[in-house]
Amino acid sequence: MNGSLGAGHSAIYPGSFDPLTRGHLDVIERAAVIFDRVTVAVVVNPQKRESLFTLDEREVMIRRSVEHLANVEVDHFRGLLADFVRHREATVIVKGLRVVSDFENEMSTALMNRSLSGVDTVFLPSDPRWSFVSSSLVKEVYNLGADVTEYVPPAVLAVMLAKRPAHRPNER
Repeated sequence: MNGSLGAGHSAIYPGSFDPLTRGHLDVIERAAVIFDRVTVAVVVNPQKRESLFTLDEREVMIRRSVEHLANVEVDHFRGLLADFVRHREATVIVKGLRVVSDFENEMSTALMNRSLSGVDTVFLPSDPRWSFVSSSLVKEVYNLGADVTEYVPPAVLAVMLAKRPAHRPNER
């Protein structure tokens, strides 16, 4: 048994992870201590047109970022999270919470997922170091040429730097 919840507990940690941040990684690492198995589930959302990374790029970056965690795997899904949870026979959904507004937004989703799948959501509060970091904010500052080294795992940073065209900060 890895965690304190008992044998057989597997968690799904869903998200777009575009890109995976150090805050996401912190939640994954803590969930890996609590649950026997954690699946980082990349959401395939055809309505999201502003993705920085392809699904394949996100999965590779996440796999490289979690390779030190033997009980963590990476997968993706389309459609309802509740269907994916049932398909994977998960016993819990994990969500990270950075600020109070995250709770307000996630609570109704957690209740709907419980209604559809019978699986509860466990909320893990963010480490205060990462409470202001979101994927969208990281993308915004990256696209403006700022250094995002502090906010993303090294495997993610390497792909981001390879993707970025040469940036000249004093360009007008």
